[in-house]
Amino acid sequence: MRYNLFLTAALFGASTIAYGQTTSADIRKANLPASNPTDAEMFSPVPNVVTPAKTFGQAPSDAIILFDGKNLDEWQDAKDQSPAKWKVAKDVLTVDKSVGDIETKRKFTSFQLHIEWKIPADITGTGQARGNSGIFLSSRYEIQVLDTYNNDNKTYTNGMAGAVYRESIPLVNPAHKAGEWNVYDIAYQAPEFNDDGSVKLPAHVTIFFNGVMVQNNTEIRGGTSMTNVAHTYKTHGAMPLKLQAHGDKSEPISYRNIWIRE
Repeated sequence: MRYNLFLTAALFGASTIAYGQTTSADIRKANLPASNPTDAEMFSPVPNVVTPAKTFGQAPSDAIILFDGKNLDEWQDAKDQSPAKWKVAKDVLTVDKSVGDIETKRKFTSFQLHIEWKIPADITGTGQARGNSGIFLSSRYEIQVLDTYNNDNKTYTNGMAGAVYRESIPLVNPAHKAGEWNVYDIAYQAPEFNDDGSVKLPAHVTIFFNGVMVQNNTEIRGGTSMTNVAHTYKTHGAMPLKLQAHGDKSEPISYRNIWIRE
């Protein structure tokens, strides 16, 4: 009997609303949204004003310039934090394999990164020994750099340009041919960890490669591994951005126009 009374009351309330005899009290009782559309409008916080670049690919006003062709003031040796020793000439930064990787002096968590890279026109070698380098997000998660133009250089597909190295195959291959500049625009969400060191939220990355999306909010499964051991996470906070001096014997690649937005 109690159920029937409840049902009757509920149906009566519904019919009252259905026939347009509603009041503010009826709406509150029925837990329905208010009809005033302005209730959904927000006026704070107000986003900061950022001036976009006049030329596509150049840095907006709130970016940190990591390399503009002039010097390596923002960079250091990844092993001992001495001044970076890669070669700078004609607004271009070229890998020096004899001195190893370089990293930023600043540390970052999540960011937007713009970076341009070029495989030498006279590149030799095959597979992973053809213009190899890498961009390490949080110094741990590698986005591959390699000559994979037109799929002519055969290699494992989760190791080609645009891949999260040895994890995620790029959706497509928009690489330019050797001697031409390639562009990565990367949106990176750093991982978050619980107090006990377990992963609260894994890292994610979205990559536009020459303007084409090749990674779409891809989950990164852990630090880049060069062995068959599964990729795993190790707790970390803000970390440098690292560029790789790969040990292959092919001609070194070059970088330019590097900027980042925290």
